[in-house]
Amino acid sequence: MKRFDVAVVGEIYEDHIFTGFQTWPKPGEEVFTSQYIREVGGGGAITACSLAKLGRKVCLVGTVGAEDRPWLDRRLSSFGVQIDGLVSGGGRSGVTVSLSVIDDRSFFTYVGENSHLEEQLARDQVVAMLLASRHVHFAMPITAPVAQRLIPRLQTAACTISLDVGHHAEWLRDHANHSTRAKVDYFLPNQREAELLSGSTDVASYLHLTQQLGWRTAVVKLGRHGAAMRQGEHTWTAQSPDVQVVDTTGAGDAFDAGFIDALLDSMTAEECLRRACVCGSMSTRAAGALTSLPSKKELQEFYEQSYSL
Repeated sequence: MKRFDVAVVGEIYEDHIFTGFQTWPKPGEEVFTSQYIREVGGGGAITACSLAKLGRKVCLVGTVGAEDRPWLDRRLSSFGVQIDGLVSGGGRSGVTVSLSVIDDRSFFTYVGENSHLEEQLARDQVVAMLLASRHVHFAMPITAPVAQRLIPRLQTAACTISLDVGHHAEWLRDHANHSTRAKVDYFLPNQREAELLSGSTDVASYLHLTQQLGWRTAVVKLGRHGAAMRQGEHTWTAQSPDVQVVDTTGAGDAFDAGFIDALLDSMTAEECLRRACVCGSMSTRAAGALTSLPSKKELQEFYEQSYSL
């Protein structure tokens, strides 16, 4: 019997989120908004909180600054995330400034203590938490040596594995990471990240490339256009439901949570995509990545409304 449903390993940030802009400012221009919040961010934290709100037992592994630790602990714990895997370093927590317009966003980020995240994966206590989980999600650009050491142990312990490195162009272009992408059960890039891998804006070209490379499964997130997934010779797509978008920060990380939640329920490929798209879409209805994350009941109700015949 596993102790956790999901262990999430990833970066944790203090987010400063500005929304309500209609257009991007030109160089030298200043634009104003009355919409701002401070929130916990980072792919690892967002996916962990989303899964916890869906009723999953989740532990989060990450590194933060000691000065910010009390606030981060309170916020993460309020979602039910287990924080035994957090380590306080001597530096400052990572900080991200997020600027959103209606259909896109940009980020300015200070990495902070997140630069020491991979060091935690050598700790026996952390490895034990991962092995005690049904599913392990890496929300980070895990290096090839660490992947080669950890992934076989996780597979032996019957853990399924997903990976979302975010927009780390160097990692995505590095051929040394081909084996990592092939070995995890689910690699979860968005369309821009898939383009970096395939050199094409055509989603079908990316999915074909993954088949040539011998990946059992390939998923690509397409934002408001939904998502696509290939397993073997079969390809599935799902459309994102219409919502009143306020802030797209963390939508891809909420998508990951919906996808993992469906996997744990042994859903079909199409159902996994649909649940992921609903979870990602629902997360955009309010400013901040955590504000409008759905509960399991809310997700199911919205799902039925969105995909009923």
